[in-house]
Amino acid sequence: MSDHLIPATQFRELFLANTPFLDVRAEVEFAKGRFPTSHNLPILNDAERQRVGTCYKQEGRAAAIELGHSLVTGQTKAARIEAWCQFATAHPGAHLYCWRGGMRSNFARQWMHEAGVDMPLIDGGFKALRRVLIDEIDDAAGGLTMLRIGGKTGTAKTVLINAIDGSIDLEAHANHRGSSFGRRVSGVPSQVDFENALGIDLLQKRHAFPGRTLVFEDESRRIGACAIPQAFFDRLHASPVAIVEMPLAFRIQRIAQEYVIDMSREFAEAYPADGWELFVDYLTQSLVRVQKRLGMERFRNIAEQMDDALALQKASGDCSRHEAWIRALLNDYYDPMYDYQLAKQADAIAFRGSYDDVLEWTRENSQRQPGLVDA
Repeated sequence: MSDHLIPATQFRELFLANTPFLDVRAEVEFAKGRFPTSHNLPILNDAERQRVGTCYKQEGRAAAIELGHSLVTGQTKAARIEAWCQFATAHPGAHLYCWRGGMRSNFARQWMHEAGVDMPLIDGGFKALRRVLIDEIDDAAGGLTMLRIGGKTGTAKTVLINAIDGSIDLEAHANHRGSSFGRRVSGVPSQVDFENALGIDLLQKRHAFPGRTLVFEDESRRIGACAIPQAFFDRLHASPVAIVEMPLAFRIQRIAQEYVIDMSREFAEAYPADGWELFVDYLTQSLVRVQKRLGMERFRNIAEQMDDALALQKASGDCSRHEAWIRALLNDYYDPMYDYQLAKQADAIAFRGSYDDVLEWTRENSQRQPGLVDA
């Protein structure tokens, strides 16, 4: 079975092909970090892994292996092998790993082989695969030509990013919109998950568009619970920026759609019993997070407007009153903050214009050779 051991020299091709992975680590390990195409079917669950680990520390390797076999035997073993084999059938081309490519994945590979199913094994496991992605991010930080899309809140920057070939949506990888109101109903990935997704996206885009300038939204280093790796962020923050400028009325409508109408629906669909209460908590607590910067008087005024809007929405479904607090929050907080931040990087501004103008300019300039961006 040694010919089924996949070396690090082939890992990039696996990520380029969006290869499915069978991850046989325990649930707690998987929760700390995974790949977008990974599926977790542990050989030892959390409780079993803890018992085996304690045994290893107290009695040594041989005793730990013996305990592991005693825990995964009979119907338990048969059920796990069957689940792995079903996964292999449903996901042709899948590859197998554990943490370091050690005993767990080797036993799983052997048991599947005995059941008539062969699956390639990753040499070095999850840790070795992840090393390739960290190296990709580091390499991009050292030499990738980037272009940022900036603009005030509500100018549809994220939509513009996703309309461009050769762009990377950092907020999508963080599952967060990048503001105090930016969290999503579906939660946030771990930092490891975020970095893995970024590394794969970089690898795939650089392979698909060799030598091309990649386009990103202008972000703070922290996006929700995730942080852009420092060296990569420094490279991004030093790149030229194109500013989207849209009328205030457009921005208010877009924010109301995304943060009120869409979010209330998402909460209702995800939590049928108490989705409304959770949506209200999401809005009110998001406002609380900027209370200190607003000051007490402005915070109270906006909070009252928000409460009034929520009451009308609950009673009749009418969301129109949300525009009042959105307008006040933009005027009193988000717009002044953005103007201040943009002033500090005025020399980096390469272009300003409407959504359509910036989209056209970015499409043209992202396809140029590095260093040939037109102002």
